[in-house]
Amino acid sequence: MRILLIGSGAREHALAYSLKSDSSVSELHVAPGNPGINKYAIAHEVNPNDPESVSRLAQSIDADLVVIGPEAPLVAGVADAVRALGIPCFGPSKAAAQIEGSKSFAKEIMASASVPTAQSFTCTTREEIEQALDAFGPIYVVKNDGLAAGKGVVVTEDRNVALNHALDCGKVVIEEYLDGPEISLFGISDGTHVIGMEPAQDFKRVFDNDEGPNTGGMGAYSPLPWAPKDIVEKTEREVLLPTIKELAARNMPFIGLLYAGLAVTSHGIRVIEFNARFGDPETEALLPRLKTPLAQLLLAAATGNLSTHPPLEWSPHSAVTVVLASEGYPENPRTGRMIEGITDRPGAIVFHAGTKETSGDLVSHGGRVLAITGIGSDLEIARSNSYAALSKISLAGGHYRKDIALKASINEKGA
Repeated sequence: MRILLIGSGAREHALAYSLKSDSSVSELHVAPGNPGINKYAIAHEVNPNDPESVSRLAQSIDADLVVIGPEAPLVAGVADAVRALGIPCFGPSKAAAQIEGSKSFAKEIMASASVPTAQSFTCTTREEIEQALDAFGPIYVVKNDGLAAGKGVVVTEDRNVALNHALDCGKVVIEEYLDGPEISLFGISDGTHVIGMEPAQDFKRVFDNDEGPNTGGMGAYSPLPWAPKDIVEKTEREVLLPTIKELAARNMPFIGLLYAGLAVTSHGIRVIEFNARFGDPETEALLPRLKTPLAQLLLAAATGNLSTHPPLEWSPHSAVTVVLASEGYPENPRTGRMIEGITDRPGAIVFHAGTKETSGDLVSHGGRVLAITGIGSDLEIARSNSYAALSKISLAGGHYRKDIALKASINEKGA
């Protein structure tokens, strides 16, 4: 199987890592890729958000499957252009990708499908915004209606902070605050059927103890020893499948990865948000645990054959991913700084996120630079492996959280 992977971040590196391990894959191409992915994939210089360029590349390499990693190409309609050429594509259409591209659209779909979620208001004027903030009161939850690279959400007790963020966004969704821990649960869909993956948890705040501003994600881990045992089946039944059916009924079948961000509240699970692609950094923690051949799974979804696909197989091991970020991230990341010390270590995988090669040197090229995943028989060992590998890597001004999966690892030991 010849596969074209679209994207350049740590999520795409994790996808490439798993795809190359599938014996059915004969060639792996990537556009545009990064220094980590390019070591074992054929890289192409293509604008990933340009439907015509991507579809033309897929046709020129005679791709058997196109896998689209980031959200921006999906919202731009890249999957539509690929499918128009008769090439199987894992990634929703432009219409279906609105489930991530517009928070208000996602709320509309959930209401029609009776999917449990927070009460909300969609606002476009200052008057509407102020009324919504006062209706819910603190803690305020304000979400940019459109794409914002994981940083469009403000959760705060400060009304002025919430108001200013809402005014900066233009069209916003303001909703009630949901109590309880958060879970990321992915569903692989062929437009009719859906297969839930094991849950993960990510860490959005930039600093330890969930302090500081929201980021694209500073770490993740899987499995979740504290999660309800029936969380996958319950989410499939109450969230994923109703959403897939509602989109299909609107003639916009969702073919790809439906990401459900959930809050496990005192009243049951509630959807915080939907994304239309693999989450980052959860993917870097999940895929190293997946034993099912990834390429064959994604091809089954892209060709409408999930109903006959066997159940997913998972390693019993734990995975903990820690993100190394640039100085100043998320507000003002400093880039172009030398990265040294990346070596293969037992029990650890280093995924490239914001990196590039300059004159033979590896340098930072984004806010989140690397994602280091440790694997172990339990969360404590996985954490130790991740942080041990990270301790050998140098990046001037680089920073990372020290508490990824810490509480879960302590509780897992019964402490």
